[in-house]
Amino acid sequence: MCGRYTIRRAELILAAMRHGLEDVEGIGIHPRFNVAPSQLAPIVRQTDKGYQALMARWGLIPSWSKEKPKFQPINARAETVSSSGMFRKALHCRRCLVPADGFYEWQGAKPPKQPFFIRMKSDVPFAFAGLWEQWTPTGGER
Repeated sequence: MCGRYTIRRAELILAAMRHGLEDVEGIGIHPRFNVAPSQLAPIVRQTDKGYQALMARWGLIPSWSKEKPKFQPINARAETVSSSGMFRKALHCRRCLVPADGFYEWQGAKPPKQPFFIRMKSDVPFAFAGLWEQWTPTGGER
């Protein structure tokens, strides 16, 4: 499961996102070689008015959560995503695409693990399937 990914060729990702989107200029995509959990990253989601590109924080906090949990999942397993209360509502109502052009997988039995970079053979951008939620803190915390 991917824990880090890249946006090395931001201009290609931006060009791919422009197809079918009206405004992607304001989201500020720039080259990044190590997009990590909890960072802002671009996503594309469907709205009533069409498709929208925006920046979103990587890590899911369910909308029903009363406070920010200590553990925020960064990936959902295909085998359990539809049965997990954490992801069920987002899977049915709030799907998105996460544009990228490569990702890292780690190998090794114990630290230090070795990162391996994986990309398309043609080096073209692609997208991960994603889920999004909108969470509002109840205690004034942000």
